[in-house]
Amino acid sequence: MADDLARLKDLCAGDGERIDLLEAGFLLSVLGRGAPAELAPFRQHVTAMTDDLADLVHRRGATPEALSEVIARSYAYRGDGETYDDLQNADLVRVIERRKGLPVALSILYLHVARAQGWEAEGLAFPGHFLIRIGIDGARHVVDPFHEGAVREAADLRRLLRQVLGPDAELAPAHFDAVSDRDVLLRLENNVRLRLAKREDWAGAARSLDRMLAIAPDRIELLFEAGQLNARLDKRRAAIAAYERILELDGDADLRRRAQALLQELRRGLN
Repeated sequence: MADDLARLKDLCAGDGERIDLLEAGFLLSVLGRGAPAELAPFRQHVTAMTDDLADLVHRRGATPEALSEVIARSYAYRGDGETYDDLQNADLVRVIERRKGLPVALSILYLHVARAQGWEAEGLAFPGHFLIRIGIDGARHVVDPFHEGAVREAADLRRLLRQVLGPDAELAPAHFDAVSDRDVLLRLENNVRLRLAKREDWAGAARSLDRMLAIAPDRIELLFEAGQLNARLDKRRAAIAAYERILELDGDADLRRRAQALLQELRRGLN
């Protein structure tokens, strides 16, 4: 497992704008299970979807609807609205096996297949519901992987926004800001961490946080939470290391002050 965590960290090194999302997602799946998995059949499955899209585009032309026709209709992927909080919905291997999952998990498949076609594809910072944007021949289309790859127009997006933010919410340019691939992976794993924390599985939540820190080693808010969780689990040296790392970084002044105070407490406890 340590080797897989190191591989995940290597995959996510650099600026994080573009990462091999599929391989990183598979590694998160393996690490979350805590056991090896034979990934070749899952890679082959995604390659088959990629090949099918290329064939469809060759026959009918490049459209965002071709993406949904392959992934949602030919391969029957959909959002899991019935058991949304099931941890399997954030496990990419289980998503492929079950053909359903969370918006961000499904989006990793859509982004990978679209990029393999040579299209521009990125996640969006849309509130409360993960969407992607596909660029084809200079035109950009917002796609909703959770709802069978539907292409969303402005009226659809306004309705979706108001469901999340209230009846007076209006679309703003910030809602269409692209997010980095690093943030796509963090959002996927954060779904796992939050569900484990809700169950009060603090050891599992700490392991999930370790995976998030492999993706983004210098995120102060993640390091702060790692310090808190490790202290809760009586792993004082790990907590101290997290707080010390925070003090080496620039960023949130309030979190740095709190980390300094908690660090002093932990050091006193070791004496």
